[in-house]
Amino acid sequence: MNEPVTTPTAPLDGPTVSVTLLGRDHAGVTARLFEAFATYDVEVIDVEQIVLRGRLVLAVLLTAPLDRAGFERTLSAVADELGMELDLAYGQGDNRGRRRGRSHVTVLGAPLLPAAFAAVTAQVAAAGGNIDRIVRMARYPVTAIDLDVSGAEPEALRRALALEAARQNVDVAVQPLGIHQHAQRLVVMDVDSTLIQGEVIEMIAAHAGYEAEVAEVTAAAMRGELDFADSLAQRVALLGGVDASALDQVYGAIQLAPGARTMIRTLKRLGYRFALVSGGFTQIIDKLAADLGIDYWAANTLEVADGKLTGRVTGPVVDRAGKAAALRRFADAAGISLANTVAIGDGANDLDMLEAAGLGIAFNAKPAVRDAADTSLSVPYLDAIVFLLGITREEVEAADALA
Repeated sequence: MNEPVTTPTAPLDGPTVSVTLLGRDHAGVTARLFEAFATYDVEVIDVEQIVLRGRLVLAVLLTAPLDRAGFERTLSAVADELGMELDLAYGQGDNRGRRRGRSHVTVLGAPLLPAAFAAVTAQVAAAGGNIDRIVRMARYPVTAIDLDVSGAEPEALRRALALEAARQNVDVAVQPLGIHQHAQRLVVMDVDSTLIQGEVIEMIAAHAGYEAEVAEVTAAAMRGELDFADSLAQRVALLGGVDASALDQVYGAIQLAPGARTMIRTLKRLGYRFALVSGGFTQIIDKLAADLGIDYWAANTLEVADGKLTGRVTGPVVDRAGKAAALRRFADAAGISLANTVAIGDGANDLDMLEAAGLGIAFNAKPAVRDAADTSLSVPYLDAIVFLLGITREEVEAADALA
C-alpha cells in the first residue's frame, strides 16, 4: 500500500525565523513556547536545546510567519512571562542542511586546557567548519568533549586536527556522521600492550633467561623494522625447553590495561561484539577470551612436546596481514559491515587491521602507527575509547547500575 505524501505548506527555501530563549531552566519552558508558535501559521524546521549549570538555551528554526509584528509581540510576552531573554533572527531557508561535510569530533585531554581547546576549535574554523553542537562526554578519567561539525570535508579536517592534537598534547578523533553510527559494531583488539600491559612472549622468555633478548626483537618488530613472522620465529626459538606449566604462571601474572573490563562490559551491554587478534599465543588468548566474554579470537599456537615448548609455532602465523584477514572474517561471521568495525592496536603489525576497519584507533602506539591510524589515544585508560563512540560517562555508570 502506498504511503500518503504530505507537502509542507511553505517551502523550506523560503523565509525563516530563528527563535532563541536564554535563561534559568525550569519546567514547562518548551511547552509554553510551542503553545505560542501554535497560534501562528508556521512550521518547525529544527530544534536544539541545551541545559548547562541550570541555564537553558532553546533554539527553534521556523518558517517565517506572515504577521511578524504580532509574532514578535507574542514571543516577547512569553519571554517576559518566563523571565528569559529572547532573540529573533530572520533568514532565508534552512542553510544548515546545505552545508557540505558533517563530522563527529571528539577531544580528550587529561587535563584538557582552555588553550588546547581553543586551538582545536580554531582549526575547525580554518578548515571551513562550523560547530553545530558541543556536549561533554566525560569528566574522568579524562575530560572528553564532543563537537558536531558541518561544512568541512572530514578527511581534511582529520589531517588538520591530528597535527594540532600533537602540538597541544591532546587526543582528537574525527568520524563522518552517518547512519552507520547507530548500527551494531564489532570491536577488534590487539592484545599485547593494548588489552594487557606488557608482552606475553617476554614474560615467557623470562622463564628461559632470554627476556632482554626477546624484548629487543619485539621492540624492533613493533616499530616495523623487522618482518613480524621472522621476528616471531627468532623469539619463539629462544623459548625451546621451557616447561609448559610456565604458561599458567604467565597467565596468572597478566595485568589488563586500566579500563579494559569497563570498556568491554559497557559496550557488550550496548550490543557490541568483541574480537581479539594477537601475534601472541592461543594458550593465553583462549583463557583471556573466556574470562572477558569475547566473541571471536585468533592467535598463534606454541608447539608443545613432552610437556615442554619446542621453540616453534604450529599452523598459520597471525601476522600483520593475518590480523586484517581475521577482522574481515569475524565481521562476516557477525554479519557486521567493515564500516561498523573498530580496530585497536599499538604496533606496526596492527597497521593493516587499523586500515581495514571502519575506525582504526592507535592506543599508546608507536609513532608510525599513530600517523597511519584514523585517530590515536595517548591516555592510559582503555575505557576512554567509549567516548569516541559517542557514549557518555553517565551512560557507562547507568549500564553498570543495571547489571
